[in-house]
Amino acid sequence: MQRAAQREQRDQREVRGGRGPRAKRLHRALVCAAGVPVMLLAAACSSSDSGSGSGSDGAASAPSADAKTSASPSASPTVQPAAYGKLPDACKVLARKTLDDLVPRGAKSAKAGTSSDVSTRASCSWNGLDNNGVKGSQYRWLNVSLLRFESDAARGTGETQAQAYYRKQVQDAQSVDGARGSKSQPVSGTGDEATAVRYDLKKKEGTFKQQTVVARVENVVVTLDYNGAGLAGDKAPDADDLSKDAAKAAKEAVASVTKANGADAGSSGGPGSSGGPGSGAGSSGKPASPSASKGASGSPSASPSHSASKSSSDS
Repeated sequence: MQRAAQREQRDQREVRGGRGPRAKRLHRALVCAAGVPVMLLAAACSSSDSGSGSGSDGAASAPSADAKTSASPSASPTVQPAAYGKLPDACKVLARKTLDDLVPRGAKSAKAGTSSDVSTRASCSWNGLDNNGVKGSQYRWLNVSLLRFESDAARGTGETQAQAYYRKQVQDAQSVDGARGSKSQPVSGTGDEATAVRYDLKKKEGTFKQQTVVARVENVVVTLDYNGAGLAGDKAPDADDLSKDAAKAAKEAVASVTKANGADAGSSGGPGSSGGPGSGAGSSGKPASPSASKGASGSPSASPSHSASKSSSDS
């Protein structure tokens, strides 16, 4: 009992003096207890600072990025610009000598077609009658039509549109009502591609020998219609001669288109000799032109059937 009392007294003295196991344990407990609020406060401050920082900075930066994204316009599709930006005067695409060889009175009979925009659609026609008196007469009719396509994001490049229109023109020439003995063949040395279509068309005035040459150079399509007939008892002209004359005239017209755009006429001497789709070679500025589809539907090109009808009425 006495030892226990002595030990208890010693322990109390050690506690008061800060010595002994119990005193040490109590001291550590108090220190830890005192440190807990400080840690909690530090953690709370750290969490608060982190949350407020990310909230303020994130809120400030995120809308800015979104704003930039929404403010930037969406990229619109683009196409290569058309190679040729203008057309020559349709009534001057052929030399005077050429016209005199093909049509009686040649250039004097020139008649320009109507067009709302001569930079995209143009045409010119010539006709004449060589009267041989009692032996009859020889009639000739010539028409040159030019159609230029401008590149368009919805319709494609000018050259692509011209290719489609070229094929359509050839098909139209091959499917004329009443045509007899129709023949088609490619024409070399005339633009990027060219086709000649020939046939006979019987009319009350006589048999008309029709020649149609469709040629494309870059984004321009040239359609040349040429026909002849022997009237009042005169014999019909030779179809082979007419075909040669038509091919020669078409080549000359294509060269005029190339020259009008500042390019070397010799560069369009055959398929593949010009620039590629939408090539800028030979371009002379960016024109303001109507839609190409309107140009195709409103083409001044005279169809072969119209050519023959026109020939008959003029005779």
